[in-house]
Amino acid sequence: MVTNELTDEQKQRRVTIYQDLLERQDDIFITGDETWVYQYDPEMKGQSAQWKTANSPRPKTFRQSNSRVKTMLLTFFDIRGIVHYEFVPTGQTVNQVYYLEVLERLQKLDGND
Repeated sequence: MVTNELTDEQKQRRVTIYQDLLERQDDIFITGDETWVYQYDPEMKGQSAQWKTANSPRPKTFRQSNSRVKTMLLTFFDIRGIVHYEFVPTGQTVNQVYYLEVLERLQKLDGND
């Protein structure tokens, strides 16, 4: 996962908000984030091994690029860590209606119907 690049002002704002939330120990807060994840099919070290003589040139290795298969991952967490995650189905538009469905599933998992 690649984090979003934030300005110094945005980072300070998040720190201030989180400090404020930590002071409210009686309340439970859950926050969420989404990110694109890519499928890779990397070779294992043993699969890429080759026999060569001491004088043969070193084998070329290629930089791995993002696969064409990607999906969005929604993650929800509290102060203790991840409480729920789901992969968005291919072709699903992530909008307010979809997020409401996800939040309703999250609420049912938490037992707060």
